[in-house]
Amino acid sequence: MRSNRILFSSAALATTILAACQASKPTTATTSQPVLMSLGTHEVPASEFAYVYRKNNGTAPDANTKQSVQEYLDLYTNFKLKVLEAEAKGLDTTRAFKAELDGYRQQLAQPYLTEKSVTDHLVREAYDHLQKEVNASHILIRIAPEADPKDTLVAYNKIVALRQRVTGGEDFEKVARETSEDPSARENGGRLGYFTAMQMVYPFEAAAYKTPVGQVSQPIRTRFGYHIIKVNDMRQAQGEIKVAHLMIRATPGMPKADSVTAKKKVDELYSRLKKGENWEKTVAQFSEDAGSAANGGELPPFGTGRMIPSFEEAAFKLQKSGDLSAPVQTPYGWHIIKLIEKQPLASFEQMEPSLKQKVAKDSRSELNRAAFLKRVRVEDKFTEVPTVRDAVLAQADTALVNGRFKADTYLAKFSAAPAGKASKKTTAVSATTPLFTIGTQAYTVKDFATYVEQHQQPRPNTTPAYVAQLQYDQFADQSLLDYERTNLENKHEDYRMLVKEYRDGILLFQLMDEKVWSKAIEDTVGLQKYFAANQAKYQWEPRVQGTVVSAASPELLKQAQQLMAKGRYTVKRNFPATLAFQPGRDALTKPAATQLNSMVEPLVRDTTLTVRVIGQVKAGENKALAQQRAQRVADVLKRKGVPANRVSVATSTRPAAGVAQLEVTTTALVGVEEMMNEKNPLAVQVQQRAFPKGENKVVDGVPQQPGTYTAQQDGRYYAVMVEKVLPAGPKTLAEARGQATSDYQNYLEQEWIKELRQKYPVKVNEAEVSKLVTK
Repeated sequence: MRSNRILFSSAALATTILAACQASKPTTATTSQPVLMSLGTHEVPASEFAYVYRKNNGTAPDANTKQSVQEYLDLYTNFKLKVLEAEAKGLDTTRAFKAELDGYRQQLAQPYLTEKSVTDHLVREAYDHLQKEVNASHILIRIAPEADPKDTLVAYNKIVALRQRVTGGEDFEKVARETSEDPSARENGGRLGYFTAMQMVYPFEAAAYKTPVGQVSQPIRTRFGYHIIKVNDMRQAQGEIKVAHLMIRATPGMPKADSVTAKKKVDELYSRLKKGENWEKTVAQFSEDAGSAANGGELPPFGTGRMIPSFEEAAFKLQKSGDLSAPVQTPYGWHIIKLIEKQPLASFEQMEPSLKQKVAKDSRSELNRAAFLKRVRVEDKFTEVPTVRDAVLAQADTALVNGRFKADTYLAKFSAAPAGKASKKTTAVSATTPLFTIGTQAYTVKDFATYVEQHQQPRPNTTPAYVAQLQYDQFADQSLLDYERTNLENKHEDYRMLVKEYRDGILLFQLMDEKVWSKAIEDTVGLQKYFAANQAKYQWEPRVQGTVVSAASPELLKQAQQLMAKGRYTVKRNFPATLAFQPGRDALTKPAATQLNSMVEPLVRDTTLTVRVIGQVKAGENKALAQQRAQRVADVLKRKGVPANRVSVATSTRPAAGVAQLEVTTTALVGVEEMMNEKNPLAVQVQQRAFPKGENKVVDGVPQQPGTYTAQQDGRYYAVMVEKVLPAGPKTLAEARGQATSDYQNYLEQEWIKELRQKYPVKVNEAEVSKLVTK
């Protein structure tokens, strides 16, 4: 949803988005219901209000009291009036509205299109599997998921024969290298290392966890083909680990001399780190993993099976935070690994929400879908016409196998006999003959042919009969799913009401924005009039104008005060320290010219900044060149808009690298923080403004008169410089704009509601309202 303002203007009426709600027992909406109230000619069912009230107030201490029901009814009435007005304006007929609502409807439907008991079982099983890690090997015989039965049988017989070989005593790795159709088996003998839940396709994972250590599983079918799995070991889960690393690149194909150099370099760095050199500085300076070097080499947390085995093994051997591994080699190079922390497996309650999301995306979801379809097949009265089905499937030909199926050509094969006129001996089939029914809805031969044309794909090496049966099964399943989705609002009251909440919320958003939210911001004249009429609401309490310096130690506080006494502070952010020139010339290099251009915008925008350009020359160059270089930089800055009074030039008497040195300073107190917090971001904090009473405990605790005062509180050291005491008085609109705009929005909303109540007179059926009052 776009905003919690979409549904109701009061928090008391806000609705919880039930994106994770579960399917309820089927219910049937009644066609004639008691009326709670009428808004003009529009009637609101009593059941609708009762449902929303109980949902949002059922657990409140004052639920079902007369006051609670009446307050909620007032809010709900205002909400319904706004929705009614949105409908009157036709906002529910726009293409954008329909598309947005359909998107939400599809999302909200998902929890109702699953089998909750199966989901719960799969989630619990996944968590149980996560408790352990399996080390396994496998042999694969490939077969496509929808291969022809004859090819499937050939693959099955192959894997059975291979299982007989390894269970008969042959070495599993040797047989895997010779026969497995997993290309990696030639190198690893089918070994997969350790893995845990959610890292393999579900049938493979389930078989691996069920197979005892040292034994070989029965053949297992996955989307890749048939497998046999040998379980080599099973251990308790190691959880997740968070590490940082320093990497020196060394790829397998690099020259030997470079490889030797990389090894020497990483060994030297390891030796220096073991002697106590700073990890972050060493990583920032030497690590060749650009993605992590700037962050101290930190990597995202990972568990078993997520990293290259050699890296993972070395990382998990580290015991204490701060421990370092000896250099470890991977295909990417050499790594020194530092342990940050180990994270044991979280509790089931903590992991359940994320596991549900993963199960929904995992191959486990196929089990859930099958169970769901099996249930609704009975619930929705799926009824086949076997004779029609068989007659239709019998007409499939090679066009279906080749992916060139045409619905019109296919339908032309059938007689034009009216549906239902077949004799006992033959089945007369036409395009309109039902193949099956779901509820009272018939799905015809034409519907099937259209589906096949839209969903076909070439399936070489299969028979037309097999492909036709696949397409028929998929058509039946998709029809069941679509039927169930279409009828969810009739079967589940909570889904119907939730969709209605979203519908009304989308409608309301645009109108509220037009009438209240944006209007309050854009109607500056109306806001000024409202502010002037309500000036008494916007008053300052007595305040003190001053500066508060907070420091982590007395020494840092003293340094900050000394620095502030100078009134100008060095700025390093976003500005280069030097600009390079072409040898012997006053022309900048191309990179330096780019750097100079990037300085202009912040210098122009921030009027507290000044820049001093110091020209320097190499030994042997003409010293006058230093002045030319400094002046060249200054002229560029001025020409591009930096005021001349904020640019100065100078020269250095010391020979240097042939550059222009830049000294950027500011008068803003943020410069104090930047200079003092280079190593510790919390060393010093500076605030300079008016402090109303009650906003800052330290300011409240010093004399409320001009002067400089020191204080200590919560482990921090303070200097409070009170410049003057500001008396109580009215705020300007600029000072109170946030609160005034919010109040103006409320005012506009209330005025709008008055208009709506006149346009749609409200009549309440008090007898129905009283039924909710039970306390």
